[in-house]
Amino acid sequence: MNLQHLKYFDVLAREQHYTRSSKLLNVTQPSLSNAIASLESELGVPLFEKKGRNVVLTKPGIIFHDYVSKTLNMLDTGIDTVSKISKGSGYISFAFLPILGTRYAPRFASGFIKANPEKEIEFDFHTSSGITKEIIEGIKSMKYDIGICSYLPDEPTIEFIPVANQELVVITPLDHPLAQFDEVYLEQTQPFPQIGFSKNSGLRSIIDSAFKRNNCTYNIVYEVTVDQVIAGLVSEGFAMAVVPDMGVLESLPLKKIRLKNLNWERYFYLVTNKEAYLTPVVTHFKEYVLAHSDPQETIY
Repeated sequence: MNLQHLKYFDVLAREQHYTRSSKLLNVTQPSLSNAIASLESELGVPLFEKKGRNVVLTKPGIIFHDYVSKTLNMLDTGIDTVSKISKGSGYISFAFLPILGTRYAPRFASGFIKANPEKEIEFDFHTSSGITKEIIEGIKSMKYDIGICSYLPDEPTIEFIPVANQELVVITPLDHPLAQFDEVYLEQTQPFPQIGFSKNSGLRSIIDSAFKRNNCTYNIVYEVTVDQVIAGLVSEGFAMAVVPDMGVLESLPLKKIRLKNLNWERYFYLVTNKEAYLTPVVTHFKEYVLAHSDPQETIY
């Protein structure tokens, strides 16, 4: 079925007159007649019937025109949307860890919109899982366009670009033996049971690596995915933990202890799919984030 023939049919259905329709379409009347005849032959039903000097839709023609009209409108909308995308407008699916949702990630989205007032930019934010692995899987499946999360090893199709960092600290219940200190070495935590991150969390490999680099081991008695939940468990006396420094720690009844000579930080990375096409608006947003971020900025 010819798209041009459908457009001819739509105009004739509205105008109900061959001469007027052919002039609007800038085609000869025989060409218009042939197009309609071709559609009728393909469908096996008459679409128009004569009514004086005009033509009107038959019952099958009315039904068919309803579908054709909707289809052409959807096609026009799609063309308009893609045209806007090519000019830098469009939709950005942006995923990030919940800890970045208070100020860090929103400032980039807000700043990008303000920097491009002439463009129609719409964000869809994703923070529900709170897991780096889920964000990476979403980037790989093209569910998300771009994200900010921790690093995961063995992800060759993902581009990781550091944009900020977070210090690691020790947190303990208030009555813990280490709570008397304001600073400790990582090896001082070894004798005590700890709450660790689950293996599907990007932080697990980071903290494992920190212990390994300092020739230390740690005894995990609970595994939890979300850092804020670990902080809550520590405050209720379940065990101590090594976690990123974050604002929620100041509001909980626990002791936060700095790590001495650790020389190890958690980095946040801007992530995109190396193998996926990035629309102009996503590419421009990526460039904006990189231009307005600093890997040495510490997030709390």
